[in-house]
Amino acid sequence: MTTRDLTAEQFNDTINGNDIVLVDFWASWCGPCRAFAPTFAASSEKHPDVVFAKVDTEAEQQLAAAADIRSIPTLMAFKKGKLVFNQPGALPPAALEELVQKVKDFDIDAAIAAQEGEPES
Repeated sequence: MTTRDLTAEQFNDTINGNDIVLVDFWASWCGPCRAFAPTFAASSEKHPDVVFAKVDTEAEQQLAAAADIRSIPTLMAFKKGKLVFNQPGALPPAALEELVQKVKDFDIDAAIAAQEGEPES
């Protein structure tokens, strides 16, 4: 699986239509963003069950503003449409792999139930 470019029009459908989505907010002028791109792409090859999406903050300024992006790169992870990770800065390959595994292992249903005060089933 390769990375896909994400526009504002596609954002909600992508986040809500896939189990796990990692979103890299970047810009072409950003050195750390360009340095992180190969790491992000390599991880996408290892995890075909995860959507790896990229948002060009220059082309998608309204989406970047709506996502409250203050510095780039910023990486967000969504599971079943819920934001479970949001952190600025490029991650080294091992840290990105650890993040992907943690998101896969995270029980979002139990977390939602706990937030809503429901007993776990």
